[in-house]
Amino acid sequence: MSLKTERLTLGYGDRRVIEALDLEIEAGRMTAILGPNGCGKSTLLRALARLAAPMAGRVTLDGDDIHATNTRALARRMAILPQDPLAPDGVSVGDLVRRGRTPWRGFLSPWSDADARACADALAAVAMTDLAERTLNELSGGQRQRAWLALVLAQDTPLLLLDEPTTFLDLVHQLDLLSLLRKRNLETGQTVVSVLHDLNLAARFSDALVLLGRSGIVATGAPEAVLTSDNLKAAFGLSARVDPDPVTGKPMVIPL
Repeated sequence: MSLKTERLTLGYGDRRVIEALDLEIEAGRMTAILGPNGCGKSTLLRALARLAAPMAGRVTLDGDDIHATNTRALARRMAILPQDPLAPDGVSVGDLVRRGRTPWRGFLSPWSDADARACADALAAVAMTDLAERTLNELSGGQRQRAWLALVLAQDTPLLLLDEPTTFLDLVHQLDLLSLLRKRNLETGQTVVSVLHDLNLAARFSDALVLLGRSGIVATGAPEAVLTSDNLKAAFGLSARVDPDPVTGKPMVIPL
């Protein structure tokens, strides 16, 4: 699904953090949004997910303005994992994941085999099957993050929007999560857009990068074109060397 912004301006009150942004997220690819704190990464992702209203411009999904699209219809096309998701006290992992099936079910619709399979597959994908009966408040931060990821996987949409999905995860689980998303992307063509902080993981797992600075987009495109010493200096004020990763050949950022 092609996701575009057209002259998109975002901000809070009188403060603008994104100004007249034209951006296209290509369907069937993994795209990472990068940039320093306060540059508008999460604000942009929230706007792409219709969680933040534009000050000007619009966001379209396959040509349709997302703010003019029926909520249930949009929830069947995109799923969002926000930065700080909230759940009612005492909810179990299994109950949380089952909520991902809401867009596909009517008010009185019976629970179907397809719903059960989607939830079971999502729990298995994040290695949480054995914890399905545990409540969220019994879990570690990393386990909670994987439970929330299972919810959006169970929603089974062609587009995933993830705000810092590796938060609270140790390096092994970060690699597992991004490997899982990459596997699903390659096998199903699911479009994945993530806000990430780790430049090297973003380069390793993404087809395209969007690098923001304090004054908007610094660069977009393939990791090799975006992660250059000049672009990192412009976006972060960071002096860095960029060499090929000895394992993947993708850009590897080495701060100086």
